[in-house]
Amino acid sequence: MSEPRCVLIAAGGTGGHLFPAQSLAEALRARAIPVELATDSRALKYGGGFPARAIHAFPSATPTDAGLSAKARAAVMLAWGTLLARIRIGRIAPLAMVGFGGYPTVPPLLAATNLNVPSLLHEQNAVMGRANRFLARRVNFIATGFPDLGGLDANLRAKTRYVGNPVRPSVIEAAKIPYPGRPDGRLRVLVTGGSQGARVMADIVPAALALLAPSERDRLRVTQQARGEDKARVAAVCAAMTFPIEIEEFFSDLPARIAASHLVIGRSGASTVSELAVIGRPSILVPFPFALDNDQAANAATLLAAGAAQVVAQKDFTPEALAALLREALDNEPALARRAAAAKAAGVADAAERLADLVMQAAGLPGAAPPARG
Repeated sequence: MSEPRCVLIAAGGTGGHLFPAQSLAEALRARAIPVELATDSRALKYGGGFPARAIHAFPSATPTDAGLSAKARAAVMLAWGTLLARIRIGRIAPLAMVGFGGYPTVPPLLAATNLNVPSLLHEQNAVMGRANRFLARRVNFIATGFPDLGGLDANLRAKTRYVGNPVRPSVIEAAKIPYPGRPDGRLRVLVTGGSQGARVMADIVPAALALLAPSERDRLRVTQQARGEDKARVAAVCAAMTFPIEIEEFFSDLPARIAASHLVIGRSGASTVSELAVIGRPSILVPFPFALDNDQAANAATLLAAGAAQVVAQKDFTPEALAALLREALDNEPALARRAAAAKAAGVADAAERLADLVMQAAGLPGAAPPARG
């Protein structure tokens, strides 16, 4: 007996793409729909825990690298990957194809659309990435992580459906925890910098703490993510002012730490912004200023507009500016609680289910309620 047909998910090796892809895979598997994963060889090491029946690797490359020869090599690699994907996907005959962005998704999505497989993209950011822009006109639907996806013409906008960004089960669990009070009078602050950490946080946060009066620091408890090469100097600055701080390179329990915090300081990648919203915590966001598509600024703007976040451009993220924001947070507990509620109101906890509905709709499967048009 042949295996039942699957939904084929294409995602690159970064957490920003794999986390929502994995959440969709879990939602589909709960509906007894098999899932297989398409990626590239560089990302195979990240796919071990992915809930897929099979994992397929296709050659891929990024054509935005500088130099004509590099662009030419990337184009050849993408074409070769597309040919191999066309052969493999023709044999798999998936019910639908879902891409989560990044150039590893280009060969399988191109092949699937050439084979007339029902296809859709999920765009995690508030601005569409380059790989998704290249593919957008070929797919049936564009699922969006934020209510508004910038830079689309009328034809592409007609394909959009707002579903939100699927989040991990640990985020859903953390979202059940109410915004904490301050029975000991202390403000718990979590500092993150994305999956790789952010040097600017190591530069600015300890210096801002040093500008506070000792009585103000006594009312703070700070947990900070810092790169390995930055941990020692962050610890040294805090030790010099006898300020206790917890420092780690990576938090495996990040959602629980977000839930335990009164305020989060961090970057504004799509996963971070979506998790802050679903859990419902106020934030100070410093968008990464060197992104090609300026996506983090657009993501942060959604929480700013909701009244859930304060957004500071990196050029303005100085010790003096952060110290002023921390004093404001220390002295205005009701304002933080309002921002927490505003964040929670902007969250989409059932995004994985909404995206699964859209996949089923594209595949022509029964039992799916069509998501609202974006």
